[in-house]
Amino acid sequence: MEPVIALVLGAILGILLGLLGGGGSILAIPALVYGLGLEFRQAIPISLIVVGAAALSGAIPKIRAGQVDWRLAAVFAAAGIPATFAGTAVGTLLPQPVLLVGFAAVMVVAGIRMLRENDDTGTACKTGDSGIDWKRCAPRSIPAGVGVGFLTGLFGVGGGFLIIPALVILLGLEMSVAVGTSLIVIVANSAAGLVAHLGDADIDWPITAAFAGAAVVTSLVAGHLGTRMETGRLRRWFAWLVFAVAAYVLVDTLVLR
Repeated sequence: MEPVIALVLGAILGILLGLLGGGGSILAIPALVYGLGLEFRQAIPISLIVVGAAALSGAIPKIRAGQVDWRLAAVFAAAGIPATFAGTAVGTLLPQPVLLVGFAAVMVVAGIRMLRENDDTGTACKTGDSGIDWKRCAPRSIPAGVGVGFLTGLFGVGGGFLIIPALVILLGLEMSVAVGTSLIVIVANSAAGLVAHLGDADIDWPITAAFAGAAVVTSLVAGHLGTRMETGRLRRWFAWLVFAVAAYVLVDTLVLR
């Protein structure tokens, strides 16, 4: 029965991923914890598989279109991968209620980002139409990469809701390039997080295959359909859903348990 539930939940998550992009993966952990009854630490590696696979499938067309800044992706990944292992190590020391409360806080931040309109492109790190002033960029991009990597290891989230604003506002990338670059960083961080968690993770592989497989397949289908839809209103509704789930996580963790 659990693999069937995993298929259904994965399919729903994949539709959200396809329509909304990486932000939809923020619900992977709640779906696994509350929908399938997994422990938080069991859910993290499964979430990382889904996040990484979905980001990779989304990155391929961006790579073909040349919408990836590989230099910035390398900087973010180089800063984020060690931080991912650090976040994983910290997570093993924290009790599950603390992790759940922290994850609810991350969900609130993600929801706020979804409600905000697209930000204008910044220019602080630009030296021209395409040049980048690395003297200014490095102090901005390295801390952002570290923060996103730490959250990936700690909570199993991709962090696109933090990477994209950093790339657009702080570093001055065009939105299309920022999205493609973000997806590459998410793939790298998710892979590192998965490696960090495999040592002590008790992964239910049938559930993982059902959940991740359904999510990736339906995300690809929904992604093609989403090109003909106006997703602004859907994103706002999804943000309020994220707030509601975050509130449920807090109530369940702090009041009901």
